[in-house]
Amino acid sequence: MKLVLIADTFPPLRTSGAVQLRDLSREFVRKGHELTVLLPSSDLEQPWALEDFGGVRVLRLRAPKTKDIDYVRRTIGEFLMPYAMLRNLRKSPLANERWDGVVWYAPSIFFGPIANALKKAGACKGYLIIRDIFPEWAVDMGLMGRGLPYRFFRAVANYQYSVADVIGIQTAGNSVYFDHWIQKPGRKLEVLQNWLADAPVGQCTIDLAKTSLAGRRVLVYAGNMGVAQGMDVLLDLAEQLKTRSDIGFLFVGRGSDAQKLAADAKARGLDNVLFHDEIDPDEIPGLYAQCDVGLVALHPKHKTHNIPGKFLTYVQSGLPVLAKINEGNDLVGMIRKERVGAVATDDSLEALVRAAEALIDQCGGDDTLPGRCRGLYQRLFAPEKAVEQIVGALDGGVPEN
Repeated sequence: MKLVLIADTFPPLRTSGAVQLRDLSREFVRKGHELTVLLPSSDLEQPWALEDFGGVRVLRLRAPKTKDIDYVRRTIGEFLMPYAMLRNLRKSPLANERWDGVVWYAPSIFFGPIANALKKAGACKGYLIIRDIFPEWAVDMGLMGRGLPYRFFRAVANYQYSVADVIGIQTAGNSVYFDHWIQKPGRKLEVLQNWLADAPVGQCTIDLAKTSLAGRRVLVYAGNMGVAQGMDVLLDLAEQLKTRSDIGFLFVGRGSDAQKLAADAKARGLDNVLFHDEIDPDEIPGLYAQCDVGLVALHPKHKTHNIPGKFLTYVQSGLPVLAKINEGNDLVGMIRKERVGAVATDDSLEALVRAAEALIDQCGGDDTLPGRCRGLYQRLFAPEKAVEQIVGALDGGVPEN
């Protein structure tokens, strides 16, 4: 099929979303499909820039800045983004292109207008990949009430949903947010698992043997450190275990809370904790080969369901997972059913400490644990499964809506 993918993150960015879309794009090409990726870019001086990315056509389109700015300017920029992308697409060599299917990735919730325009031009179906439920999670976190801003974002999200013929959600638990949407004929809601391409173990700029964590069993967190993660509890855990000279904690990445967390660890005198800036995604397997347990944290106020990308990277590398997440999250059942780690869901620090120590002990005595982790990855999270599912949903002719 001739497909177009719309997103706001892609290499050279190192976000988990960029890595996911890189792997998805490569798999589309490997399966013989013709893929074009459309991306907004605030750095372009000209209206567009066309690149080749391993057989994928990548068209960057000039659009307002939406990253690393205050919320008001970001909202305005994201609202204008799809219209700027459309305008500059029409100035590009791909202005008259027509596709057999339109795929777009949320976040952002603002791609509805450009997805709709491309669907109509190609008389084709649209597949919306949703990786978080915004603005609902922001309300759960107390970052937003249900006033005017919420109603605005909710209207934008609902319009984006209305454009889609098929919506792929992360877990079955998120289906409750689409009870109204699914009632219209011709629409399909399905679980589209996160995905991650297999990667060989290579060199890593972080050599734990040369750090203060040498010789310890290392619990690693690699990824964004922001409000949604609620990571203070992981420092509390490290503080409770600082007398265990055989256990260490490594935090790798960036985010709004990264500097605050590092400063907090220093203020507490946690010599069992090490912070490091983000590394290239290709170095992650080499990093995990030096570690023993992967850490997942989600703020306890979360009510939406989430299978974080970092969870995939852990099990792909054979690392069991210690998760501090919200009660009822679908990830809880997955970890317990597949026996790939330990979960704490209440506010008790003592329960998290017990889970951590039990999992560390299990790592030393259960030789089948890494194999179970790898097996779960291969069964559910390989990118070829995502591509087959998306293509199968789009390969059905003209949409009804």
